Amino acid sequence: MADINTLDEFDFHRTLARTSGTSIVLFSYSGCSSCRRWKILLREYLDGGANVAVFEVDAQRDQGLTRNFSVFHLPALFLYHDGKYHGALQCEARLDALDRTITTTLSMPAEDPP
Repeated sequence: MADINTLDEFDFHRTLARTSGTSIVLFSYSGCSSCRRWKILLREYLDGGANVAVFEVDAQRDQGLTRNFSVFHLPALFLYHDGKYHGALQCEARLDALDRTITTTLSMPAEDPP
């Protein structure tokens, strides 16, 4: 089973800046059933051969990051590529929808991070 690495406010920016390729950041909370579903989906995505790094932020513990990203509803997913922010991922919790949304989001220019 593929790993989802944890990020916190102390290593968030440094880790993403040093990560090459595509990275997905999942803001979640342990009591959120939709968050658990997304974690399962992201592991399936990785196990299926997706060449991405997946990171998780505990939205309750790291409230500063959660506020910086204007996360009001969980789960929330954000996309980075070669350390550059590309935006929020908003799609259904399905592998095909995730793959299409990643492709579409990466086709747009990088943005300033929140």
